[in-house]
Amino acid sequence: MDTVCLNRHDRCPRSPAAVSDPVALFRAHGGQLRLSEALALGMNRYQFYRLRDQGVIEPVSRGLYRLTELPPVSNPDLLAVATRFPKAVLCLVSALAWHDMTTQIPRRIDLAVARNARLPKLDYPPVRGHRFSGERFTSGVEIHSLDGATLHVYNPEKTLADCFAFRNTLGMDVVLEAIRLYPKRHRPNYNHVLEYARICRVAKSIRPYLEASL
Repeated sequence: MDTVCLNRHDRCPRSPAAVSDPVALFRAHGGQLRLSEALALGMNRYQFYRLRDQGVIEPVSRGLYRLTELPPVSNPDLLAVATRFPKAVLCLVSALAWHDMTTQIPRRIDLAVARNARLPKLDYPPVRGHRFSGERFTSGVEIHSLDGATLHVYNPEKTLADCFAFRNTLGMDVVLEAIRLYPKRHRPNYNHVLEYARICRVAKSIRPYLEASL
């Protein structure tokens, strides 16, 4: 008996671009794939949409699907930006929230990209991009695993330096709170803070505030 296609553009089971076990393909790639990635790996549209309609996979962000057998996503917004912008780095207030160094609830996700890179844009979750150049972009990056994706985040010391450099935009109250919470949430290393502050060209300005917090 012939199988009915879900989309008139699909060629369904007769398509040469088909894999024998699409679920295994998902599992081999951390349990989540975009449609474009699945097609490139040999799955056809019919297989992909059949998995969706059968409830085997579910959307977790625009264009990204994951196996429903996986544990619930801990942070779908961060998962969305980690998969959509794999070279970007979580920064500023978003990084403060990640490191538990603020009581602010970020209204958008702050992402740093290289100087010549395109600024990240996303309808949801809302994203704000910042271009950092040279060491300002590459230094102090931590790599975390998040629900099968890789998330890049500036470490606490680099985040303090960045936030101080953006103090006029973020508000000095946000920066002072971060400086106060830093030694309470992490093992402080003020020399590292000053080194990153030098890279951000705010070492002299931030030093009195660090000394006052000791």
